[in-house]
Amino acid sequence: MTPAEFRRVGHELIDFIADYRARASRGEFPVMAQITPGALRAKLPAVPPLQPESGDQLLRDLSAVILPACSHWQDPRFFGYFPSNSLLSAVLGDLASTGLAQLGLNWQASPALTELEELTTDWLRQMLGLSERWRGVIQDTASTATFVALVCARERATDYGATRAGLQGAPAPLIVYVSSQSHSSVGKAALLAGFGSEHLRIVPTDERFAMRADVLETMLIDDRAAGHVPCAIVATCGTTATTALDPIDSLAELASRHRCWLHVDAALAGSAMIVPECRQHWVGVEAADSLVVNPHKWLGVAFDCSTYFVRDPEHLVRVMSSNPSYLQTAADGAAPNYRDWGVPLGRRMRSLKLWFVIREQGVAALQARIRRDLGYAQWFAAKVDAADHWRRLAPVPLQTVCVRHEPEGLRGEALDAHTLAWVGRINRSGEAYLTPAQIDGRWMVRVSFGTHTTTQKHVEDLWALMRREALAGP
Repeated sequence: MTPAEFRRVGHELIDFIADYRARASRGEFPVMAQITPGALRAKLPAVPPLQPESGDQLLRDLSAVILPACSHWQDPRFFGYFPSNSLLSAVLGDLASTGLAQLGLNWQASPALTELEELTTDWLRQMLGLSERWRGVIQDTASTATFVALVCARERATDYGATRAGLQGAPAPLIVYVSSQSHSSVGKAALLAGFGSEHLRIVPTDERFAMRADVLETMLIDDRAAGHVPCAIVATCGTTATTALDPIDSLAELASRHRCWLHVDAALAGSAMIVPECRQHWVGVEAADSLVVNPHKWLGVAFDCSTYFVRDPEHLVRVMSSNPSYLQTAADGAAPNYRDWGVPLGRRMRSLKLWFVIREQGVAALQARIRRDLGYAQWFAAKVDAADHWRRLAPVPLQTVCVRHEPEGLRGEALDAHTLAWVGRINRSGEAYLTPAQIDGRWMVRVSFGTHTTTQKHVEDLWALMRREALAGP
């Protein structure tokens, strides 16, 4: 592709994206992709092209084949999973990042990449109300951030045992404590970090689905008495299923007393902390060792952009550093080398999309967006609470409402079948997108607000649609 063709096709691609976003905001597509597994592949050649194809051909297939197989996270009727709707300013930032084609191996490889990442993570730190004790780095996802946190916890507990015999040389088993409501990536991170499933303790939750600090304390005492070493506690600020809030202040006190690493998973809820009145939800966070917040969720930054904050970057660097001769430069020590702040050696310039969003939106507009979505959730929760045969199953501290329609006489598996039937009808209709989940072993439906283009009318229409489909029968 020549620069001239790139310019022409690129302009057409920008027009395509702008038109798509406009159409999605008007609800012109079924929100959930209406295709079956394998349908997309059946429309595409099974072997790669031998000869080059034109940009025009690529754009035609993008529109005719790829787009119909997409679910539309930018549709204002998208209420599934979590908000991840990529503001257009973030799209431009991502395009600029790819276009500049920077590769961060060290500061010298791209001073702009390193210093902009320093700046943007510090901007976000200030927006979140965190103290200057914290330093940030951009990871790909919260899964990676949690893995890095547990590796750091492991190394602190073993006095950097990886440089010797690893966990096999540890004098006693190391234990990790997580809530029963923790994200599945936490357990996966513990396994990948070498702890083993036998050394992962699942702490029960209370009636608000928050980790019980009193039970955790008993577990810590019992494990130490059994000759084990309490190593890490993973607290969640805004769990996936219900947005439950673990008592971080109480957990921080236990972590300090039992010499455990405290990692706070605030992947979704962390974004809400740019609103000062929401910071009550993570009281005690300043005593944590590490923290993850995903701007690619509620703040509208394009995926992937997960910010990992630590209070002791020197420990992180010691655990993660690699310093082969071909990467050493005269700038080492004068500027951070972010290859030593995570798993990958190279990194792309993710900070550009965060920079574009903060500058284009401004903090005030981002705060207004958070407050708007909190208001939608409260309005919706009030409607559920007032309706016959509808039940709200969890508190609503943030933007997710957990509901179930419970007709008289339906219990157990029959109620599960009813729940999955009516939410399935909604998703197949293309009129909205909701995600079911289990809570206390039974199915319910999560209504997650946060799409940038959602209005009050969309929220009202969703409530009417849910009531209609719940009463429609099998």
